[in-house]
Amino acid sequence: MARVLRRLRSSQPVARFQRCCGLFPAAEEGAGDGDHVPARDTCPRGSPARQRLPEANGVKSSPQPQDCAQKYVVKNYFYYYLFKFSSALGEEIFYITFLPFTYWNINHDVSRRLIMMWCIVMYIGQVTKDILKWPRPHSPPVVKLEMRAEYGMPSTHAMAATSISFTFCIATINQNKYSLVLGLMAAFVFSTLVCLSRLYTGMHTVLDVIGGTLISAALIVLTYPAWDIIDHLMLTSPFCPILSIVVPLLLCYNYPKLEDYSPTRADTTTVLGAGAGATVGFWLNNLCAAPNYPNQSLHLSLPPISEMMMVVLAKFLVGIFILLVTRYFIKGMALRVLCSRYQVSLNDLEARRRLEIEVPYKFITYSSVGFSATALVPLVHELLGLI
Repeated sequence: MARVLRRLRSSQPVARFQRCCGLFPAAEEGAGDGDHVPARDTCPRGSPARQRLPEANGVKSSPQPQDCAQKYVVKNYFYYYLFKFSSALGEEIFYITFLPFTYWNINHDVSRRLIMMWCIVMYIGQVTKDILKWPRPHSPPVVKLEMRAEYGMPSTHAMAATSISFTFCIATINQNKYSLVLGLMAAFVFSTLVCLSRLYTGMHTVLDVIGGTLISAALIVLTYPAWDIIDHLMLTSPFCPILSIVVPLLLCYNYPKLEDYSPTRADTTTVLGAGAGATVGFWLNNLCAAPNYPNQSLHLSLPPISEMMMVVLAKFLVGIFILLVTRYFIKGMALRVLCSRYQVSLNDLEARRRLEIEVPYKFITYSSVGFSATALVPLVHELLGLI
């Protein structure tokens, strides 16, 4: 068993998967001449990706040039674009579009459960990374397509994809007229594509991906019996707004400390901040009987389909515009206030990574985005006659 785990943790299976999908280092013999080599330079000196991470279980992780994007040869562009797109399904751009879309256009009950599981899974995954301190796959032999100065086990992409897809399936199966098998198949395909993309991009070992998937599945099983209870408290408890802000902030300020900087604390603060703001919005909507969306999923039988799709698109575009504007202005304002408070330059990247600046500015920014998505955007939708 230990031998199998060591094998799954090594970089060789990842490198072989990349070669099977037509991705080679530019200097590798098997890459061949005449193949297109995208311009990918190694990281400049002093960049975050070159920082050395602390020792993991007595073994020093190598400096981070192996986490730098490299020059490489692509022989199969189908897999290249498929896995690059799949990898983006675990990034901020997906969360800031899909989760609000679910609330505005699909089902607000489902949206609450998605956000709840997303926050739980991402926090546990990020903290586990910085406790285990397992390094990412080594390069060579693995080709690195992304730059991330953080640890690998577990894969939070795999955790988020598994939790979001299967939570969505479980939460909607009783409200829609599609089969359980079809929903589970769709969730399986979605999570599998994201998991494989982390191998293709060279960001995780096979064990990282399997571990992330299993942890996420276990969390769904453990929390499922309490979903309705948590949801009821989220909407009706008078302590909800206070707890929604105080608890995530305490978790962020007491995040495991590392010897060198890692973006995991910032990413965790982003997730918890967005979840906190969204939860306050849910509670306020329920308290004030604010304009809410029909508690039902989209039905393609509604006539006419083209008109319904236009309304869906309009709600989405209006909502995303408000979220992007909110993010831009709140982030700028929070950074200016905090940098002025601690007398540091706004352009000083190292200063912005300090705990007393990074946590509040990230939390304020994304809690504002979450609150706007669940409280402000519905008001604008009602004003524009989109509800």
